[in-house]
Amino acid sequence: MLQKYPIGIQNFRKIRQGGYVYVDKTKEIHQLVTTGEYYFLSRPRRFGKSLLVDTIEELFGGSQQLFKGLWIHDQWDWTRSNPVIHFSFANLAYEYVGLTEAIDRAIAKNAENLGVEIAGDNIKDCFKELIEKASLKGKVVILIDEYDKPIIDFLDQPEVVESNRSTMQSFYSILKDADRYIRFLLITGVSQFSKVSIFSGLNNLDNITLEEQFGNIVGITQQELEENFSGEIAELQKKEPDILAQIKDWYNGYTWDLQTSVYNPFSLLKYMRYRKFQNYWFETGTPGFLVKILRKHTIYDIEGMVLSDLSLSTFDTEHPNPGSLLFQTGYLTIKGTLDDGDLYKLGYPNREVKESLVDGLLSAYRGAPWKESKGLAANIRAALHTKDTAALVKELNGLIARIPFDYWRADTESIFTIISFLTFTLVGVKVYCEVHNAGGRCDVLIKTEKYIYVLELKLDGTAAEALAQIKEKGYLQPYAADPRKKIAIGISFSSETRGVEEYLVEEL
Repeated sequence: MLQKYPIGIQNFRKIRQGGYVYVDKTKEIHQLVTTGEYYFLSRPRRFGKSLLVDTIEELFGGSQQLFKGLWIHDQWDWTRSNPVIHFSFANLAYEYVGLTEAIDRAIAKNAENLGVEIAGDNIKDCFKELIEKASLKGKVVILIDEYDKPIIDFLDQPEVVESNRSTMQSFYSILKDADRYIRFLLITGVSQFSKVSIFSGLNNLDNITLEEQFGNIVGITQQELEENFSGEIAELQKKEPDILAQIKDWYNGYTWDLQTSVYNPFSLLKYMRYRKFQNYWFETGTPGFLVKILRKHTIYDIEGMVLSDLSLSTFDTEHPNPGSLLFQTGYLTIKGTLDDGDLYKLGYPNREVKESLVDGLLSAYRGAPWKESKGLAANIRAALHTKDTAALVKELNGLIARIPFDYWRADTESIFTIISFLTFTLVGVKVYCEVHNAGGRCDVLIKTEKYIYVLELKLDGTAAEALAQIKEKGYLQPYAADPRKKIAIGISFSSETRGVEEYLVEEL
């Protein structure tokens, strides 16, 4: 019998009273609330941040019955409770009424819930008054969820970003002088912005984003998967014994500390509900602005990006670092460290994210509808594995022929290299772009189980020139000892027809 899966439900009370699956995170929450007071946590969207915040609200509110059967139930003093102020910027209608008015309404709602009256003239004074009056009932717990949404939503509108930044700075500024009223503060978001001074003066805010002890405070670990979904797994294993490995390949792989690897909870719950492998998380938020930035910087080979600790944890709205944005939004995760731990190597967390982002980038470079490119790539996969070079070139030509004139770069072969690289990445083979060796660098290198391909691409040149370059420069020489067959393909493209003019193939 299927369990009830809380897909999209971020309300702890509803989950517990409704009999939904709840992966017990209360041990981690207990550690959080008993070892410190001021925290900042960054995680991608739909990763459980809002449920974490709501759970903490119910905990400090004294909702003992909701925690029956959970780890924390016998570890918490239920005779005491604290007034809770909770702001969820994801639920504020700032895009319609403006950020100031939206915050003002949220303050009023919190005041109503706490039974206090406030009479300030601006959001700064009102927030200050709310904290002070609420503290008469006990030290205050302040929970601010998705704090950065009023900035992220307008990254392509700098004037709105600046206006909202100023408003938020004023709103948060009172926190630095409210220490005596506050029992616990947690701020969550996707990004930690630099140079915007939103939390000016909050020097005691502890950023736990990369801390090992809180690496699994949201997300689902392998152990939690097998304990909480044992019935589903047993049923699935009857048909596919390796189903756990498949689930891991599709939805696991996120880590912020290189110790704990977690599943995307949204995608995992969706899979358990529908029992079908597909791109659930990516479909809930097409990263249009992200793709624009990647195209602007001509970034397409994303795997293996390297960032410093500072770049990893902060984001500059004026000069966005694509790597920082990819990491903080969940499209890349930490794969390792370099330079004695001062640098982080990034990579795709799992198959879901890799397929989706590559498909999105390929479609963007081609000017094609989202998801269309993935279907076209299926024929290329078959051609590569059967050494059908005629079909391979035909499908590549079909991909390139659709590129709009505005996207065309007639003075360079880069558009061909980009399209080819993204296509072969989407296909799922090992592909390398501009591979260096002693003789120079080849445009595209592809490795399959049986074959190694080298593609040299020429704009308004000849296929013979391209093929000759492969041989003269020795692009396949480093793989001479490899038992796989080596295939050299020289392709010429026409800037006039914007397609393949001719190609030559030779097995070396």
